[in-house]
Amino acid sequence: MRPFSWDDLQFFLAVARTGQLSAAARKLRTNHATVSRRIDRLENALATKLFERNPRGYLLTSAGEKLVERAEAMEREATVVESDVAGAATSVSGVVRISTLEGFGNFFLADRLPDLAQSLPGLSIELLIIQQIVSLSRREADISVSLSPTGTGSHHCEKVTLYRLFLYATRDYLENHPPVRRRSDLAAHRFIGYIEDMIFTPGLDYHREILPGSRAFYQSSSIHAQLAATRKGLGLCVMPHFMARHYPDLVPVLPKEIHLDRHYWCIVHQDVAYTPRIRMLTDFIKTQARKAEDDFHGQALLT
Repeated sequence: MRPFSWDDLQFFLAVARTGQLSAAARKLRTNHATVSRRIDRLENALATKLFERNPRGYLLTSAGEKLVERAEAMEREATVVESDVAGAATSVSGVVRISTLEGFGNFFLADRLPDLAQSLPGLSIELLIIQQIVSLSRREADISVSLSPTGTGSHHCEKVTLYRLFLYATRDYLENHPPVRRRSDLAAHRFIGYIEDMIFTPGLDYHREILPGSRAFYQSSSIHAQLAATRKGLGLCVMPHFMARHYPDLVPVLPKEIHLDRHYWCIVHQDVAYTPRIRMLTDFIKTQARKAEDDFHGQALLT
């Protein structure tokens, strides 16, 4: 093995993440011939084959997969060093678009992000709240808050918090409908939930777990609309505790027996995970969630 250029690792990572010379070249603002030459040079220096070339693109060999882990660790350290050296001389700046699920966005982040924006005038925050999953790979967002970690190696995932969902109804509803003393009593009640054929992630398919085979008679793609219908006394609804706790008219139904555990995850592109603005937002989200742990966990309802 001969000495190699550290700079060649940037080319290696770009090809490993995109699988294409042309895509890597665009990312590095060079041409595909240069990328190909750098990969060949790195393989010759290491005396090993890092990619299998085929019509579909460049696929990592076992040696290449091992090198990715080490190269990414070096990349992260380089970013940290760059940030530390810059120190206070370079404040966090730029644009960060955060895509989040409606409940977490409207009932948690929306109350907290303005404080961060106020303290960092050089940082422009875009909060995207929609009932679907946006594509990080197409750069529709910089940070995505999701219910599950992505399975692809091009993304960096960090767990934000566990949160629990319970079954809720208004006091008036429960007083004027058949009592619910056990799970089987739920058959006499109507439910509010998501539109079945528009559930875009398994984590939102609550009824399949609580009442297999049942169907919500009032359905909406918006958890806010479901909340409104529940507070109108239309029926029972599964909702996160951190949302429902704000409404004294809502009562948990059989909380010890009926509850669901879910997790929120922060997902970002591996190549920007440790840039100052992304790191700032990710740490902020995790810190704020940790402060609100009791609201997310709803542990008091289980004791």
